[in-house]
Amino acid sequence: MNNWKKIFVAAVAVGAVFTASPITSEAAYELNPEVTTATPALLSASQMGVQSYANPALQNLANKDAIVVMTFGTTFTDTRAKTIDATINAVKAAHPGVKVVTAYTSHIIIDRVKKNEGIVFPTPEEALDQLKAEGYTRVALTNLNVIPGMEYDYDLGVFHNYKANFKKMTIGVPLMYWQGQEGQADDVTETLQALATQFPKTRKGEGVVLMAHGTPNISNAYYAVIQEKLQEMGYDNVFIETVEGWPSLETIIPKLKAKKINKVTLMPFMMVAGDHANNDMAGDEEDSHKSILMKEGIQVQTYIHGIGENKAVRDIFVKRANAAWEALEN
Repeated sequence: MNNWKKIFVAAVAVGAVFTASPITSEAAYELNPEVTTATPALLSASQMGVQSYANPALQNLANKDAIVVMTFGTTFTDTRAKTIDATINAVKAAHPGVKVVTAYTSHIIIDRVKKNEGIVFPTPEEALDQLKAEGYTRVALTNLNVIPGMEYDYDLGVFHNYKANFKKMTIGVPLMYWQGQEGQADDVTETLQALATQFPKTRKGEGVVLMAHGTPNISNAYYAVIQEKLQEMGYDNVFIETVEGWPSLETIIPKLKAKKINKVTLMPFMMVAGDHANNDMAGDEEDSHKSILMKEGIQVQTYIHGIGENKAVRDIFVKRANAAWEALEN
């Protein structure tokens, strides 16, 4: 197998296999050049990174471009303004004159926001249907996901289901995607460097606990990578745990005690500071992460801010959107 490359071009070489234009990917992977008759299944397995599809039947249409930003959403108005809205405004500022649409992937949140605030956010599918009706021909999809988990699988499903409806469509990657091996970009370290700008100064016996979401998706393994990267970066008193996955809080408590850490700053590793941050993490209930740590004799200070409030993190999200846009124009 070849060394990892920046641009994946194998689909172009075997485009004759398809009756439509193949999907291409900006990735860190390239099929061996001896593979000249790759099947659609092999090509699909090889597609990584920023993906792009051009429908040959629509290439005569004039370019009318839009960006769709997909996010799970939140019912917490204050944190929405500081995180999701602030990030989308940064994307708009980076692309003046381009239509930028916000789409929520959580139907429950869409319904609750509509009921409580009178604001209607479309699903990604609804957003694309509307753009098609308005005559838009090229669309860059980007997202505000932290890892490529179930939400990103949803986003990819939207891409594959709608790509043939437009002259060209691209889709970007989450905040963390590449992990730095064999010449890849190291998105995990890049993200942690940005996140570290909000870490408090710590003394001996003090640490930081990052509460992530967790997922039944295989991407839950990213949290082990994150912990290892933190160690490599010298943050040996920073630990990640999840509210709905592994590692759990109970997993890291023995590690805190082994390092004689008796005081921690507890902060969410999530885009917004919503229900999980305010209640599961920092609530006063017996089963909140704050309460559990305090019962273990560990002092707790809470930092209730979504990572979308961190400008350095927002800048990376804009970078991911820019990559999807650049693929649209190339």
